[in-house]
Order: sequence, then C-alpha cells, then structure tokens
Amino acid sequence: MQGTVDEFSYGVVTPLVAYAMACLGGALGLRCTTRALLVTHSRRPAWLALGSAAIGSGIWTMHFVAMMGFRIEGAPIHYDQPITYASLGLAIVMVGVGLFIVGYRGATGTALFTGGTITGLGVASMHYLGMSGMRFDGRFAYSTATVAASVVIAVVAATAALWAAGRVRGLLWSVGASLVMGLAVTGMHYTGMAALDVHLHSASAGAAGGPPASVLVPMLIGPLAFLLLAGAVMMFDPLMVMGGPAQAPVEDKPGVPAAAVASHLAGTSRLHPGRRPAGHPRQHVSRAPQNR
Repeated sequence: MQGTVDEFSYGVVTPLVAYAMACLGGALGLRCTTRALLVTHSRRPAWLALGSAAIGSGIWTMHFVAMMGFRIEGAPIHYDQPITYASLGLAIVMVGVGLFIVGYRGATGTALFTGGTITGLGVASMHYLGMSGMRFDGRFAYSTATVAASVVIAVVAATAALWAAGRVRGLLWSVGASLVMGLAVTGMHYTGMAALDVHLHSASAGAAGGPPASVLVPMLIGPLAFLLLAGAVMMFDPLMVMGGPAQAPVEDKPGVPAAAVASHLAGTSRLHPGRRPAGHPRQHVSRAPQNR
C-alpha cells in the first residue's frame, strides 16, 4: 500500500531552521579548520577535532529538525535511538577524516579531492543511516538515480567547503562559504527525501503521522548545546574571529607548514606599539643617524 507523505507539515519553518543549523555547524567547522592551518602540529588536532564535531553535529541537527516536518498519513513514526545516535557518530568520524586530510595535506589537488569525497560520503551516510533508524508500519524504497544525485551534491558541497576553509581567511568570506555549504547540505537532504517512496503494511485511521516532539527534541538538545559551546570557544579566540597577522603570509598557500606559521606568529607576537620587534637589536639600532 502506497503511503502519503508530507515533508512540510510545518510549512517553511522546519526547512529554514534546518538550514540555519547546517549553516551554524558549517561556519564553526570551517573557522576551526582555518584556525588549524595557522597553528603548530601540537595544537592542530584539537582544532580539527572541534571542527569535525561542529560540522557533524550541525548536519545531524539539520537532518532531524527537517524530519520534524515529515509525516506519513496513517503511520505513527518512532526512532531507533542506537541507530540514530550511530548516524551522529558516523558523521563526525567521516567528516573528521576529511578535515584531517586537508588540515595536514593542504586544500589542493589530491588531498582536497580525497578529503572532500570522504566528507561528502559521511554527510550522505549520516542521512541514510538516520533514515534507516525510523520505525513505522511499513518500509522505504528509494530511487537509485535520485540517491546518486544526493550523494554527488554532498561530495561537491563538502569539497567546496574544504577548499574555502583552506583558501578563505576573512570572517565575512567564511560566513558566505558556510551559507553556501548550508544550502548545499539542506539541498542534499531534500534531494534524498525526494528519492523516497513509502510502502505501508497497513494504515491506522486517525493515527498521528509524525514523530512526537517529545521524541526528537531531547535528542537534539545535546548536539545543539555543543554547537553553542563551540561558538563560545570561537568568540574568545580573537585570531579566529577577527583574523590576525598570520593571515597574510598564508592566504595564497593553504596548508602551509605549521613551522613557518609558528615562526611568523612568534615574530609578530613580540611587536610593541610604535617600536620594532624587541628581539632584533640591529634593526632597533638602525634608527640612529646614518653618520654615526
């Protein structure tokens, strides 16, 4: 029996909130990745891990906010929580692999292609694993061509986002990149949903057709709180938010070795207002008259 599906039972509210979650996670993750390229190897894994968790949590939250508007007429929906949370872990791990490749190899060439592909597959895998955790009196069937299109969208979006993380240094440019990434990820979600056909075993007259808020909201609290915490961490890092002296030398060289960046940071950190670096006495002496 063919099921009747409504993906927008709350109108544009759930798509817009879902898009905002994807943008938030993308913005935090991209800024963390950018920050990772400006620090030494000892601190780089922490920033990349934070970026992975931010992007993975943002995508996962986007998915289940969008699913709040999903209804199957006559079929109450429930979620298998182990599978649902496994989809979150899968997203974070696969996004993390992609970010670490770009973080250590640079956002160019083979590293960018490999990292973007793994990250995009992680986004798509999270979506379809999350869908497999839905429980109702029926089953899903998918259009192979539309599923393939959704995976391509995810891979292209992830590759573009990682390229932006390695190339873009300004805050406004990063925000713009996150808006594009959020649009692509949300588009991937609804493309995947367009591939869906629902076959019901039986219909329950008058039964609610969607997951109760009491099921989804508690699951979303943890990832959403993490995104807010990651945002707070960013706000207290001036170099992350406003940019810093280390940006200029690496702007056209994504993935520049951390040692070169560290030496530049060490040199600029000794600057005093109105003076030359304190660690360079010869330059300081050069301010004396030339005939001495």
